Amino acid sequence: MSTEQAQGKGWFMLAKPAGVPVFPPHADPDGDCVLHRWRTERPGIMGEDWPEGFSGGIAHRLDVPTSGQVLAAASPDALAAIRAAFSSGALEKRYVFISDGDVPWDSHTVTTPIAHDKRRKSRMIVQRGTDTPHRGRWYPAHTELLRVAPVPGGGWVWSAVITSGVMHQIRVHSASVGIVLRGDHRYGGGPVVTDVVPFWLHHLGLRGPNLAPPMVPVPGGWPVNMGDLE
Repeated sequence: MSTEQAQGKGWFMLAKPAGVPVFPPHADPDGDCVLHRWRTERPGIMGEDWPEGFSGGIAHRLDVPTSGQVLAAASPDALAAIRAAFSSGALEKRYVFISDGDVPWDSHTVTTPIAHDKRRKSRMIVQRGTDTPHRGRWYPAHTELLRVAPVPGGGWVWSAVITSGVMHQIRVHSASVGIVLRGDHRYGGGPVVTDVVPFWLHHLGLRGPNLAPPMVPVPGGWPVNMGDLE
């Protein structure tokens, strides 16, 4: 796992590989994860008084199959500032993904609220109407989609920029408008790509007030030469 320091600015940038969870799996507390790798690289970071759920100063999560940028704070005060920027919607999070779906437009903004599926615990749904069956409350969500480049053999690379952070937001918003992620069978994307990378989704990085860490390049193995997408 590669890292880049900007301690004077209050954060460290961690490049998470696909297939590796951010925090230890519930079934294996000693299992491989970003936190354990981070602790090995910088043992002193664990001595800080981090709030529950933010061990090592790690400020946010990515789904296990998703690769890309994860920020870790250099101090509890820096963590509070990063979390406040998340909560206020001041941070833009830019992703890229691959979809086999095609649509007649090149850009689209999706603002449909998202909630937990009433019938399937591990799935999210968009609000199709006032009586859409769901569990819990509806979460506001905002996703900007932009077509980036064709994939050899079919499909497209898309960019997704979000300012909210609802579970599976890009996956469910994209699926709702006809561009489900390749291999994301949970939302209708067909068979998984590989056991380690079931679908193609990469977090390039965050941008916000006083926060502009370098973008994390798309890792090797993608079925298209991504080039420089910063």
